[in-house]
Amino acid sequence: METEKGNIIIINFIRIKLKILIFKNNYNFYGDKYQKFLDDVTPYVFGRWLAVVILMLAFLSRVFLLQGWYIITYALGIYHLNLLMGFLSPKIDPAFSEDFEDEQMPGLPTRQDEEFRPFIRRLPEFKCWCAVIKSTFFAFFTTFFEVFDIPVFWPILLLYFIVLFCLTMKRQIKHMIQYRYIPFTLGKPKYQSNETAVDPNMIKR
Repeated sequence: METEKGNIIIINFIRIKLKILIFKNNYNFYGDKYQKFLDDVTPYVFGRWLAVVILMLAFLSRVFLLQGWYIITYALGIYHLNLLMGFLSPKIDPAFSEDFEDEQMPGLPTRQDEEFRPFIRRLPEFKCWCAVIKSTFFAFFTTFFEVFDIPVFWPILLLYFIVLFCLTMKRQIKHMIQYRYIPFTLGKPKYQSNETAVDPNMIKR
């Protein structure tokens, strides 16, 4: 009798181990597939963001037609605003980098004679896209469950979001003007010093 119980325990233990092993193999398999998909879509910047726009329109259309899930929409907007600030901000804030004397720190160039350095974002474009599309998918998924449809007076949320957006963008624009940077790399600038400049009228024919 004790031998049968011991065999049953061993068999159940082996089954559990096999299930865990199968789960790990499937997780690694689909994880590799997902990573390959991300690698394949990385170069298609326009197509990726077009998919985000289509998904956002589908989500907003569903919210508008069903007249609900305003809390989810507000939370999604706040989260996207936070991602936008990370996308527009430099990786190292110039306000803090001025306190360090390490010349190798990759800060922003502030003078014309400094070495060209591209703008490095705090939140890279691809990571920003991943976060936006994942959050939008999740928000769209929650609209199929009534438990997330919390009654609220939506004009107050809309007004608060507009005020928050304007104040946040105003602060970001002031920061850009104060430290003289643009959150986009437009190419390496070419300067011509006054010493090497030659007047065409001084060239002898």
